[in-house]
Amino acid sequence: MDTNLIIYIAAALLIVICAIIIIIIKKKKNINIEVVAKPESLKDKLAKTKNGLLGKLAEIVNLRGKVDSELMDDLEEMLLQADVGVQTSYDIIDSLKEEIKLQQITAATDIQKQLEEIIRKLLLKDYGRETDHLQYKNVKPFVALFTGVNGVGKTTTIAKLAKRFTKNGKSVLMIAGDTFRAAAIDQLAIWAERTGADIMKQQEGSDPSSVVYDGMMKAVNKKYDVVLIDTAGRQHTKVNLMNELSKIKRTIKKIVPDAPHETLLVVDATTGQNAITQAELFNKATELSGLVLTKLDGTAKGGIIIGIKHQLDIPVKLIGVGETYNDLRDFDVNEFVEAIFE
Repeated sequence: MDTNLIIYIAAALLIVICAIIIIIIKKKKNINIEVVAKPESLKDKLAKTKNGLLGKLAEIVNLRGKVDSELMDDLEEMLLQADVGVQTSYDIIDSLKEEIKLQQITAATDIQKQLEEIIRKLLLKDYGRETDHLQYKNVKPFVALFTGVNGVGKTTTIAKLAKRFTKNGKSVLMIAGDTFRAAAIDQLAIWAERTGADIMKQQEGSDPSSVVYDGMMKAVNKKYDVVLIDTAGRQHTKVNLMNELSKIKRTIKKIVPDAPHETLLVVDATTGQNAITQAELFNKATELSGLVLTKLDGTAKGGIIIGIKHQLDIPVKLIGVGETYNDLRDFDVNEFVEAIFE
């Protein structure tokens, strides 16, 4: 056989093999946020935070052995390292000291249960109930507006939430309000196709409020059940961009006066205490109804959720603990506390 022919055949086979490999990789990527039959427990998802808190707590208890001022100092430092926050850590330690005095606790080994109950009560006291889930209202359309800085996972959160709604038989319209980047529009279009949602989009550089207006009109005319609005990532310190959010919200109200029914700030849990600053400033620009805390499974500093709920009058409604659709979960105080203290 001619040598050149052999080379051509070998090259063709190599191309076919490469194409097959690429298809397999793409399919695997598509599966990343598929619904799984049996989702992992929250305890498994929060293993880093659990190990950080309980591991250090065990260390402190073994080191001190008895209840004294050094033990309190060590516990306070432990809470700070878990990103619980300065004020919240002080409040927890003050409550712990009161319980120690009231119950006459002398052994350090009795501290864990007290700490667990104090954190549980602190979180429940803030909002008066175990859960503060996304409040889906039986209106058409139900409108949720998503905000946040760059790279926190807004678009992926919208995709997961869209899947939750379409899985329950709801018609969903995504509005691509992030018009600064063509990639953002394309990405949302891909997620719309994968989740069974529709999308309203315009070309890159369009006025975001114009896209939102057209999308809201379509949602009303076509009687969609749910509208999920993406917005461009913006730094909370940029006044003009924050003002744009206020304009988007006014545009929504022109079409549906009582909307948006949820205005959610998506926050990356790994950013730590900066998340609280973000929430404060975004709340001033566009009155927030709740927070979505993403990437909670990827940090040992999951204590930020305690600080956020205690320091701000804004409930954490959803938490992201992985890549599958099931990993966008409603926040539940008891489930969270048990996951990090069991």
